[in-house]
Amino acid sequence: MTIHIGAKPGEIAETVLMPGDPYRAKWAAETFLKDAVCVNQVRGMLGFTGTWNGHRVTIQGSGMGMPSLSIYANELIREYGAKTLIRIGSAGAMLDTVNLRDVVIAMTASTISTPSRGFFKEMQFAPAADFGLLERAVAAARAKGTRIHVGGIYSADVFYDERPDLTEMLARHGVLAVEMEAAELYTVAARHGARALAVLTVSDHLLTHEALPSEDRERSFGDMVEIALGAAFG
Repeated sequence: MTIHIGAKPGEIAETVLMPGDPYRAKWAAETFLKDAVCVNQVRGMLGFTGTWNGHRVTIQGSGMGMPSLSIYANELIREYGAKTLIRIGSAGAMLDTVNLRDVVIAMTASTISTPSRGFFKEMQFAPAADFGLLERAVAAARAKGTRIHVGGIYSADVFYDERPDLTEMLARHGVLAVEMEAAELYTVAARHGARALAVLTVSDHLLTHEALPSEDRERSFGDMVEIALGAAFG
């Protein structure tokens, strides 16, 4: 057990999928895993371990934002021996070529600030995905016929942003979408020699202001979970 994860030794798999929402972790475990067992309920941040096609998998909620994600990623890697961490979550599209329900596979994650900023001081570290995971995620998505975009995203440290100038500049540089966790996940994984990837479903659009109704999000997120599992075990 750790401060934030109540799982016993051996109850966390080496491969962990990390949605922000603990109830999305519950939904994904019940939908995609066989014999899923709840291994964590501390602070309501649910975690489940089961199998997918014979492979052992944990799906652990990470909370919202990089500080929360950083806590869980650090403890999963350092205390439970997790070696592959894949964020599955929602994102807001920043380009007119990206549509609702599309899947974004994040090659890099730009950010203004993360909890790891103090480690680097003046250094501008470039958080990037594990190439092997990214390559297999693309292959899994193509096999499913899912519309995907591969490239850079922006990990914001605030939800209610009031920087239209920053949004415009990021879009000008080809940033596909915005979310709130991947940059720190990539950084923590790199620090500890683990593999990381973010596979994201576009749930809303910063340009058109479209958004998926809550009932549609669950159905649309299925492709993302299957792509993440394909990346881990393909």
